[in-house]
Amino acid sequence: MATRTYDVIVIGAGPTGENVADRAVRGGLSAVVVEAELVGGECSYWACMPSKALLRSPQALAAAQAVGGARQGAVGPLDVAATLARRDAFASHWKDDGQVRWLDGAHIDLVRGHGRLTGERQVAVTAADGSIVELTARHAVVIATGTRAALPPIPGLTDVRPWTSRAATSATAAPRRLLILGGGVVACEMATAWRALGTAEVTVLQRAARLIPGTEPFAGEMLAASFEAKGIAVRLNTETTRAARRTDGSVEVALADGTMLVADELLVATGRTPSTDDLGLDTVGLKPGSWLAVDASQRVTVVAGGWLYAAGDVNHRALLTHMGKYQARVCGDVIAARATGKPDTSATAWSKHADSADERAVPQVIFTDPEIAAVGLSEADARRLGLRVRAVDYDIGHVAGASLYADGYVGRARMVVDEDRRVIVGVTLVGPAVGEMIHAATIAVVGEVPLERLWHAVPSYPTIGELWLRLLETYGL
Repeated sequence: MATRTYDVIVIGAGPTGENVADRAVRGGLSAVVVEAELVGGECSYWACMPSKALLRSPQALAAAQAVGGARQGAVGPLDVAATLARRDAFASHWKDDGQVRWLDGAHIDLVRGHGRLTGERQVAVTAADGSIVELTARHAVVIATGTRAALPPIPGLTDVRPWTSRAATSATAAPRRLLILGGGVVACEMATAWRALGTAEVTVLQRAARLIPGTEPFAGEMLAASFEAKGIAVRLNTETTRAARRTDGSVEVALADGTMLVADELLVATGRTPSTDDLGLDTVGLKPGSWLAVDASQRVTVVAGGWLYAAGDVNHRALLTHMGKYQARVCGDVIAARATGKPDTSATAWSKHADSADERAVPQVIFTDPEIAAVGLSEADARRLGLRVRAVDYDIGHVAGASLYADGYVGRARMVVDEDRRVIVGVTLVGPAVGEMIHAATIAVVGEVPLERLWHAVPSYPTIGELWLRLLETYGL
């Protein structure tokens, strides 16, 4: 049995784990990452990259067809085979050679296998051949194992062998009929993608009263209207009671109202669960399978000694790749600071060692058609927090740059203003290409830029960014 010692051990080599290790090494420490699957994690092979590759080709064609002149040239159908091949390339054909080379270049060691805690600062890694490597951390162990798809307790669902996000982003052909359980980001993005890629019948079954429940209500309403126009059926307030795979290979789903639906595939996208059930959490007093509560520096709060950290989706603070990478930068930097005796500023909001953005400045883009982009608080969330806010809405299609971008541009924006501090606490945008606009809003929210100062940030004409001027004018400036 081999034994090795490092300053930092990271369990999980997804984007979060990679960034923790990188920042620790930059801070002068030695680091090793442990990975049971592919280096690069869910985002690289089954989530962010392949899903956006599937969505981008149809979006590009639709953008061309929305502009007179280009429309006449974009006369052919989408090349599905080429789109899938492009997806495969962005997923590196499900090989991690490039990611491993990056680790080597960053001076980060890799141990392949399943890592489990065996005690304080101790990790045992079991390789595919059964051999075990014992790792000891001088300063910190970081859990960055992320999440996996959760299956709701619906009778027969497990036996159906449904698609989850992994199958939906890596499938090699469009099913003729697709049922989707859920109405969140994965459900809506995959409904968009597979409808564009040739699935004739797509039906979204959503328990809630609207799509994308975590956003402003108008975002889900506009998306549902777009789905209807594209031939995607949406059933809201719908309870699924049973699922079964028929002898012909099709899937049968029963709804609470007695309706029976049949499709070739069933995608379950109803949420995520932490990948912590087989990590040896019980050896350090934690419950296997649980989310890991952390402080602003990503340190697990209930484990004595301050040596255990959890970054990314596994801590349930903000289940987004870019937020996991943000937490990783905070985590790696603060571990290095604590190990080398440098100042630790984790108690100070918005410092390098505190993940303050997780609280009120999380940005997100949902790559549906139309796109939905948001940062910060919705109007309802702000009011629940006790803020005295005012919401200002504007039709993005009225901006000159939007009408140039696409004929008949349809979009809507909402700016949520804290009236007491006169700063923006939230922005939601719905419309074509709004994902490329959300970072300006993120800067305004994080920087708490006073409206009177923001008024002097003059948008270029004619761009869609002139929306900022229109929102401020609508507010009354």
